Amino acid sequence: QVQLVESGGGLVQGGGSLRLSCVASGNISEYAMSWYRQAPGKQRDLVALQTHTGFTNYPNSVKGRFTISRDNTKDTLYLQMNSLKPEDTAVYYCNAFRNTGGKSYNYWGRGTQVTVSS
Repeated sequence: QVQLVESGGGLVQGGGSLRLSCVASGNISEYAMSWYRQAPGKQRDLVALQTHTGFTNYPNSVKGRFTISRDNTKDTLYLQMNSLKPEDTAVYYCNAFRNTGGKSYNYWGRGTQVTVSS
């Protein structure tokens, strides 16, 4: 069992920056790590992905503005968010995923609120 705890959310003006953190209770070096976000009444969407080998992927809506990274020695995932827009307002969730030995492991944090004012 891996527990994930997000932090770093808050209220920021458009054009500003925030850095989110996700601290894991276990070793994340073999996990694909992701950030998702969900606005009220909408589905949860992928924001950034990093495989355990370091490959990253971003949707066009955040590409060039958001950067995902990790520190495996600290079991911590980060999301640097720059040039924030009001449409970035959502609850941001940390995710860890792994397929090993015929089993799938999928863990979620509780989320952290990000609000971007106009």
